[in-house]
Amino acid sequence: MSDVTAVRDPERDSLLTPRNSVLALIDYQPEQYTGVGSVGHEELLHHVTMLGKVATAFDLPVVLSTVYVKHGMSGTNPELREALPGVPEIDRTTLNSWEDPDFREAVERTGRKNLILAGLWTEVCVAFPALDAIEAGYRVYFVSDAIGGVSRTSHESAMLRMTQAGATPITVLGLACELQRDWGRPGADRLRGVMREYFSRMRSVRQK
Repeated sequence: MSDVTAVRDPERDSLLTPRNSVLALIDYQPEQYTGVGSVGHEELLHHVTMLGKVATAFDLPVVLSTVYVKHGMSGTNPELREALPGVPEIDRTTLNSWEDPDFREAVERTGRKNLILAGLWTEVCVAFPALDAIEAGYRVYFVSDAIGGVSRTSHESAMLRMTQAGATPITVLGLACELQRDWGRPGADRLRGVMREYFSRMRSVRQK
């Protein structure tokens, strides 16, 4: 008898899978990091980079967006860009990415109704599209350790607002494990690699 758990329908599964989810990463730009006051910048950068690596490892479709680059803002930070080879940027002028037609259409084209959100800042660039996507019928998840607000109060208030509206908080490591689900399945080495790097980097961050 096989010791590998049967894979549930990857498109209809009630949990997140690489086949039923899409990840949107919003405004991970140097100017936005500078304004974050709810979490240490090194810890935030570690989680953001690992989130990009998780998406790449599991072939999760990614919608990557920036704001106002055409008018002088910097693009996505290089660590995240390196973790997402070949993923194009969608530049906007709107604070609420859901109000940008190109962003919204990129999410819609995937045909997936589980929308995983992460961005800077929590109270604007994550909360606004989360609330709109819920209204549009999406099941929204926000990656709580890969986002940050201008203060701890604004970050926590935004997370509470999203949760009360029906969004679900998750973490980078929790997402990686949910996508893999079973050590006996093919490709388990990708999760082992993610976890080794995650804990090694976190130890380094916490020792500083």
